[in-house]
Amino acid sequence: MLYPQRAAKFAHVYDIILAFITAFALTYFAIPNIVYIAKKKNLMDEPGERRSHTISTPSLGGIAIFAGALFSIIMWTPFHVFGDLQYILCAFIIIFLVGARDDIIPVPATKKLMAQIFAAGILVFKSNVLITGLHGLFGIVDIPILASYILSIFVILVIINAFNLIDGINGLSGSIGTLIALTFGTWFILIDRLELAILAFTLAGATIAFLKYNITPARIFMGDTGSLLIGLVCAILAIKFIEINKLILTTPNFAHLKHLAVRSVPAVTIGIMILPLFDTLRVFLMRAMKGKSPFQPDRTHIHHLLIDYGYTHMQATFLLVLVNIGFILMVFNMQNIGTFPLTLLVVSLATILTGRLYFLVRDKKIKMAQEKAAKEKGTQRTSGKIIRKEVQTD
Repeated sequence: MLYPQRAAKFAHVYDIILAFITAFALTYFAIPNIVYIAKKKNLMDEPGERRSHTISTPSLGGIAIFAGALFSIIMWTPFHVFGDLQYILCAFIIIFLVGARDDIIPVPATKKLMAQIFAAGILVFKSNVLITGLHGLFGIVDIPILASYILSIFVILVIINAFNLIDGINGLSGSIGTLIALTFGTWFILIDRLELAILAFTLAGATIAFLKYNITPARIFMGDTGSLLIGLVCAILAIKFIEINKLILTTPNFAHLKHLAVRSVPAVTIGIMILPLFDTLRVFLMRAMKGKSPFQPDRTHIHHLLIDYGYTHMQATFLLVLVNIGFILMVFNMQNIGTFPLTLLVVSLATILTGRLYFLVRDKKIKMAQEKAAKEKGTQRTSGKIIRKEVQTD
């Protein structure tokens, strides 16, 4: 016979599994219909100079991800343990509306940003998705409430747009989003936070189902609807991960969970989300250093560098997911060295790896240009000999 606490724990895991399966099934069976409608109505993403695809492809996969995740969350989350769920769902709907509109008819960047700020504001002011301190990073522990509001909204916006920016090749944003959701979700299961575990695993279920149709040759893209939603959920999970760890370490009521607490939690969170966060920061800084707007699109993202080096979409996605897994393992194993040292280590290692890739791509382009020039020069010499020979013959 199960003890009451153990029985409740088992029931929670049962709900999480059902939530995952529900989100997966709804998304999996919805996508073929969305592909059919998109082709019928010519709602396609056309190839272009900055595009990595060469054929017209629907970009409404995010609608299926949204539907699968939303239905599953409502179906399996006990509302008595998730009083803030209504506000999170409101933020979902705002992001869905602006994302779906942008996937059909492009929306100006300022309007998209305003919608994201509105959604972030709901999370911060109504759902308590709030960063209350830096946990010793730069020597700062607690911060004033106004700074907390501003920082929280800024972090949510950064994470939302980071996933939007890495959605440039098949499978990448969905795979990284799944990895991050499963990482956070597993920890929330261990500390018995059912509502957050369900949120994480419904996203994972929906994105895994989507990935089946997004693997090369991709039948559909997730579009802004999907990437913005994944970013929003990951932002919620990341902030809750940071703040719950703070409660466990500082509140006597959570003493029984101290063996599960994560040290240097801001640095660990950065390590878990290293690919989208670091790539966004790096690209924005590079554009600013060149005197360009940070929001001006180009082909300088890490996934673009891998494609330019010669990797296929799926090879690049697999490599980047593998690197992200390596960072996750590293930060969990090295969490005791301190917040600032671990943050410095994570950022330094990411910089070294990206810099190495950048120079490899640059050298390859130089070599290819030299080979092309030599080939053209050889062709000109051959043509000149043929012409002189013909003149002599005449």
